[in-house]
Amino acid sequence: MAKIYPNDLFNFLRKQTPRRVGNALKVVASYYATRWLQKPQVWGKPFTVSFEPTTACNLRCPECPSGLREFTRPTGNLKADFFRRTMDEIADRLIYLIFYFQGEPYINPNFLDMVKDASDRGVYTITSTNGHFLNDANAKRTIESGLDRLIISVDGTTQEVYEQYRKEGKLESVLQGARNLVKWKKELNSTTPHLIFQFLVVKPNEHQMGDVVRLADEIGIDEVKFKTAQLYDYEHGNPLMPSNEKYSRYYKKKDGTYGQKNKMQNHCWKLWHSCVITWDGLVAPCCFDKDVTHRLGDVKTESLDQVWEGAAYDDFRTKLLKGRSEIDICQNCTEGCEVWLGAEV
Repeated sequence: MAKIYPNDLFNFLRKQTPRRVGNALKVVASYYATRWLQKPQVWGKPFTVSFEPTTACNLRCPECPSGLREFTRPTGNLKADFFRRTMDEIADRLIYLIFYFQGEPYINPNFLDMVKDASDRGVYTITSTNGHFLNDANAKRTIESGLDRLIISVDGTTQEVYEQYRKEGKLESVLQGARNLVKWKKELNSTTPHLIFQFLVVKPNEHQMGDVVRLADEIGIDEVKFKTAQLYDYEHGNPLMPSNEKYSRYYKKKDGTYGQKNKMQNHCWKLWHSCVITWDGLVAPCCFDKDVTHRLGDVKTESLDQVWEGAAYDDFRTKLLKGRSEIDICQNCTEGCEVWLGAEV
């Protein structure tokens, strides 16, 4: 059973309004009506939106398109004025806002200003970082921005192990950044952001899972989450696949090849409550469409409401109901079955 963190829960609940809750209830109802009728029903608007601050990244992680520099779409930074215009339309219904898709958010020089803008609108905000830009000044600004939840990737407790996945990364820089955040939370008497060490469990680091819990405790991090890794080449095994099957998304079949543990079902909650907006305004169905091969609209030229209710979205939802196995981005997806395994700190 997942541990409840009272400060974070209270902070999340206090930001919800009747309008936000009412919209969310419509969305939930439309999702279940869709599953019953087997025809897309869309009531309400997306209450979870992921904004991409940038596609750029300083690391070269082996299972990340950004790290591998494999994008066909252009690299760039989300512009603050475009962000504000979009938020004028959607802020009053957002249950939470994710400042992440691909890339390292802190590379965008206006990132924390946009977080502050969302926070000032009463929106619960989340981001994920590799932790290399959390110097003392940025740590202070992060606390002052009102960011509600910050996930820091710590995929090893020694440099030798850490760099096997976080290529070109410096673990001590990440840990010092975490210490900076904890210090400024205390200095500014702030309960936010809720700080999480995320540990992506792969074969090179799985022996350090206990160590990262102890390390987080020493620094003053609120929570540790162990996350299973999405692998692009898994059918014949992968050197990153952990030995402990509990932390793997894949299982070994009788013929010696590997398959996904999840059973593909022809429905997807994400297509009813959330969407992704890239730095340059393109709308993707979910976070598994890294290169936006399924472009559902462009909020530079039309509103998100128009995109959400448009023909491209309706067509994608219809295809999904007919067979997710026929949609490329769904074929290595764990939606509806993956569980984040949290460790108490």
